[in-house]
Amino acid sequence: MSEFLFWDPLLIQRYNKAGPRYTSYPTAVEFKPAVSDADERSAFAQRDPAKPLSLYLHIPFCRHVCYYCGCNKIVTKDTSRSAPYLEILKQEIRMKRALLQGDAPVEQLHLGGGTPTFLTDEQLTELMEFLRSQFRFSTAADADFSIEIDPRELRPNTLKLLRQLGFNRISFGVQDLEHKVQEAVNRIQPESMIRSVMLEARELGFRSINMDLIYGLPFQSLETFDRTLDAIVDMSPDRLSVFNYAHLPERFKPQRRINAEDLPDAGEKLAILGHCINKLSEANYHYVGMDHFAKPDDELARAQASGKLHRNFQGYTTHGNCDLIGFGISSISQIGDWYLQNQTTMDGYEEALGLDQLPVMKQLHTSADDRLRRAVISGLLCHLGVDFAVLDQQFGIDSRAALAASLTELEPMVKDELVEISASGIRITERGRLLSRNVCMAFDTYLQQHEQNRFSRAI
Repeated sequence: MSEFLFWDPLLIQRYNKAGPRYTSYPTAVEFKPAVSDADERSAFAQRDPAKPLSLYLHIPFCRHVCYYCGCNKIVTKDTSRSAPYLEILKQEIRMKRALLQGDAPVEQLHLGGGTPTFLTDEQLTELMEFLRSQFRFSTAADADFSIEIDPRELRPNTLKLLRQLGFNRISFGVQDLEHKVQEAVNRIQPESMIRSVMLEARELGFRSINMDLIYGLPFQSLETFDRTLDAIVDMSPDRLSVFNYAHLPERFKPQRRINAEDLPDAGEKLAILGHCINKLSEANYHYVGMDHFAKPDDELARAQASGKLHRNFQGYTTHGNCDLIGFGISSISQIGDWYLQNQTTMDGYEEALGLDQLPVMKQLHTSADDRLRRAVISGLLCHLGVDFAVLDQQFGIDSRAALAASLTELEPMVKDELVEISASGIRITERGRLLSRNVCMAFDTYLQQHEQNRFSRAI
């Protein structure tokens, strides 16, 4: 049965302001410089040893630069650079594993970047064997082991090898299938290549396949993006992420190669999004939230239906009960009430590990108010609402009184029937689902401290 989202361009334009994507709260811009690794060591020592683990490994290398990209990456065609990085990455893994008490299972693993498939098949094999020597990987049916791939960087047996190594989910960027658009952003990958990857991944039995699309790229139009959507729907990925391109060349150097005059105007961009939502709804994709769609039988959609969906630095996830341990440059850990971010440059990362120190650069210990608001934002983004009684019990407070100023800030959205506030809780209505990010901004006590161009627009 198709699912249709309420679409009102004028209403969306009225609320379309810049704000965080809330993969954490407080967001990473609030993290403070770490003077040493003492707090991170303390976070490891204080964690519940029975709590399962989610591991994130950042592989920063890319052979090509995509002009739209704002990720932390190292663009190089020199594949020899990966070997020394892997050695120092293993050193960090050993150090953090030694700090972990007990033998908690790894329920989730994600290799991101950068381009993890920049690594050779031999290096991927060695890395996974090393990880399995250090950690106990869950054998549960819902264990989630994923990797980001670049279709242009696959050798003949790479997908088969990844499946043999235990990966059961893959994700890759398509962005757009129009050649002119691909040329403009320096990511040329023919539709035939994408279809070939999809076919092989299906034959190999990957449980879930995610594709990323971007709207608002140069030379896109409603007509051209419709052709891309036709092809994508025909390929039938399990999940789709449809991101808004935020043109911030003052922050992201590669974007300076994109001519702003080639970008679709605001009206065309909004029309592309509206058409995309309708088309995916007609194709029976469920809108999970925050630009994410999934087939109704996909784990994300099922987790949301059962009230078990979570959100963290990897986006929407079904394993929110884990402590997240990050490895590699720029990776972020979430251990208990601590957020801890690694050094973002290779020099800083290597220097710290060379001194036998954890390579933490920034950190934040959440306050009681942070944790309350994190629960509210997570509930709104994952399940479109929160109950005051649940918050009262969880935090031992009168949550409605504690959130009074934020509830007052929501009054315009209540009048526009985007949000309902009752004696029992807060609910985002069907009219407000596409603006859930804006609803969350009302609970962000840090937001006013930052300039609007620090974040992308909500739509």
